[in-house]
Amino acid sequence: MSLLKRFKYTIEADLHEMFDKKERKNPIAMLNQYIREAEKQTEQTGKLLQRQAQLKEQLQSELKETTEMLEKRTNQLQLAQANKEEDLILFATQEVEAYQTRQFTLVTSLEQATEEFISLERKFETMKHKIKDMKVRQLQLMGKENVTRAHHKMDHVLKSNEETDFNDLSSYIDNLANNIEKDYERTQLEARLAQLEKTAVVTPALELKEQN
Repeated sequence: MSLLKRFKYTIEADLHEMFDKKERKNPIAMLNQYIREAEKQTEQTGKLLQRQAQLKEQLQSELKETTEMLEKRTNQLQLAQANKEEDLILFATQEVEAYQTRQFTLVTSLEQATEEFISLERKFETMKHKIKDMKVRQLQLMGKENVTRAHHKMDHVLKSNEETDFNDLSSYIDNLANNIEKDYERTQLEARLAQLEKTAVVTPALELKEQN
């Protein structure tokens, strides 16, 4: 193997490795690129298919015209032979032979063009189905990627917060409950003190009244 070929194969191997790494890192981006390339190739194939259809139509038109001229020259040859016009017979004979040769060529070419058109049409339809399948695959991967990212974010939030935020929230609730209970107890105590004050005011008044 020559040095140039070794260099070529080394470059190709490095490129393949680079693309493989890129595909593993971001498979959806690579799939999107594949789809774009496939759509571009399919569009080009569609144009070639359209051109092939136009060529087939031109061959059909040429064949129709040649067949009509062959029939006309054949009738003229028969007429010249009936009238024994030697120069016209020679000319008509040459014309008939020329149109017969052209007709055979056109028939063969048209059959080949038709077969090629059918083959291209089948491949074109297959390419369109492949693109549809790739787009379905694209949606599947996007769904899986979305779920994976969602799970990753959820797990990250749960792992980072379950020991801090949740504990802080629990402590906050406990403190809030304690404050509410303290406020309740203080309110109850204040109410009892107020009641004692009322009782203390009433009791001396009764004792004074009884003494009188």
